[in-house]
Amino acid sequence: MLTDLNINDEQELTARQQAVLDAVLGLLVEEGDALTMTAVARRASCSKETLYKWFGDRDGLLTATVQWQASKVRAGNYDLQHLDAAALRDSLEGFGANWLQVISSSTSVALNRVAVSHAGSGKSSLGQIVLANGRFAIGERLKPLLEAGRAAGLLAFEDTEAAFRTFFGLVGRDVQIRLLLGDALTLGAAEIARDAARATQQFLSLFGTETSRPKARFV
Repeated sequence: MLTDLNINDEQELTARQQAVLDAVLGLLVEEGDALTMTAVARRASCSKETLYKWFGDRDGLLTATVQWQASKVRAGNYDLQHLDAAALRDSLEGFGANWLQVISSSTSVALNRVAVSHAGSGKSSLGQIVLANGRFAIGERLKPLLEAGRAAGLLAFEDTEAAFRTFFGLVGRDVQIRLLLGDALTLGAAEIARDAARATQQFLSLFGTETSRPKARFV
């Protein structure tokens, strides 16, 4: 289990610890489920004792790696007290593009493949680790923006979780499952930005008020 690291805030990680977690991600891409503490220590040029001190054990290391990868998805900067339609749209688009970029990376695909494998075989709790520190943690980052939009009269919904899941689905579509199943899908920066803008417009068409609802639709 984790020791005293707060992986959800990269400011709490030293550059050395970040390098170790990046090494884990690289090894997952190359070796998948064959990841060992010895291999990580060798790749990161550190001792296994250091790994155990920082992360506790292999599950702790994987938990930290999931948190590190998920920490790259941000809801953007916005003023809760002075949120307007433009800032809401920009923040939603930024979150969507950020999330698509992360989940379409080879490291996220490799990590999720290992998690799915573990969840199906009962090998470990990695599936739950990915859910708790990936999808659920990311949701908790975006929900305050959605609730701020509702408080400002820009969004209208009853259930925050349901609204988040709708946005999540509009952004992700079938991208993640196609990548997990080996589809050679390549998303460039321009395509990611376009998809995030389209998802935001669709979301605002569903949940926006007269103040924020888009006047035109994507085709």
